[in-house]
Amino acid sequence: MSTSIEQSSAAPHTSAPSPNPLGGHEKQAPWVPWAMFGAAAVVALGFLLTGWNVVLFVIYTVVLGTLGTYVLSRVTEGSRKAVDRLVTCLVVSAFGIAMVPLVSLVYEVVRRGAERFDGEFFSASLQGVIGPGGGAYHALMGTLIITLLTTLISVPIGLMTAIYLVEYGSGRLKRSITFLVDVMTGIPSIVAGLFAYALFVLIFGPGVRLGIMGAVALSVLMIPVVVRSAEEVLKLVPNELREAAYALGVPKWRTILKVVIPTAIAGLATGVTLAIARVIGETAPLLITVGITNALNFNAFDGRMATLPVYAYYQLTQPGVPPENAIDRAWTAALVLIMLVMGLNVVARLISRLFAPKTSR
Repeated sequence: MSTSIEQSSAAPHTSAPSPNPLGGHEKQAPWVPWAMFGAAAVVALGFLLTGWNVVLFVIYTVVLGTLGTYVLSRVTEGSRKAVDRLVTCLVVSAFGIAMVPLVSLVYEVVRRGAERFDGEFFSASLQGVIGPGGGAYHALMGTLIITLLTTLISVPIGLMTAIYLVEYGSGRLKRSITFLVDVMTGIPSIVAGLFAYALFVLIFGPGVRLGIMGAVALSVLMIPVVVRSAEEVLKLVPNELREAAYALGVPKWRTILKVVIPTAIAGLATGVTLAIARVIGETAPLLITVGITNALNFNAFDGRMATLPVYAYYQLTQPGVPPENAIDRAWTAALVLIMLVMGLNVVARLISRLFAPKTSR
């Protein structure tokens, strides 16, 4: 008798799950939410039989599918799982809404730009071209030259400013520089163009247009991006590395040059590459400072230069007669710009992955 009592007391106490007042505790199959959204699509089609509208179709499908998934999950799985599925549907719907303009933009640019994506576009200029033909070789070269000059101006200034803020700066001066960098990060690009134009007008007189002016304008936009990215990367370098170098009697400048910068080189290179991608597609500053020309000009200190953003702008706004040829060139220039920005982002990812410090597992 006592043995049976001990065994019963030693047995684990299990209680049956409390029933859900709105339904059971069954787990839905993975295909059930998809089936619910499929049914919602069918219902949405029924609503739009009289007048088809793809936007309303997507809205009806998302709303009805989300409500149906929530109600079915609340009945079969309980309130907690139903709320989880509701939030999941909302997050996925928000992601889909954000992707719609991006995908449609890329699709339209690729579809329209592929018509003139040929050898002539990359090897010929518009000098003497009226109607079909011609290309953007002069604009492509202008973009590369001005971007190179912008990088040569911005990277040394931005990196040295970041090194000062992290390694040397303190007190009111550091806070003032940080505040000014934050303000410069948010200024409109047209303001940078007006600044560069006003600066060169004071030196050369009104009406001046030079490639170096565009580089100065873009530098105003690029420098704060380089400063902020380099500052954050330098802060990630462990202080133990600096202290170890100081303990060996290494001067501070040599510690920065031989220890801090090599450790952070991957992040610095990534930040610089992303900063270049940030300014390579700017149009407003170059409209004011560089202007446009149909001829090839390799000298950034003499006369106007064509750039891809301004080239696309003028081909679209002043296409001539017939306008189809110029509009096709504008779409192809936009496609090339997207490819350049995408390529720079891929290069930044590769630099971050290949040159990051190796850690032992």
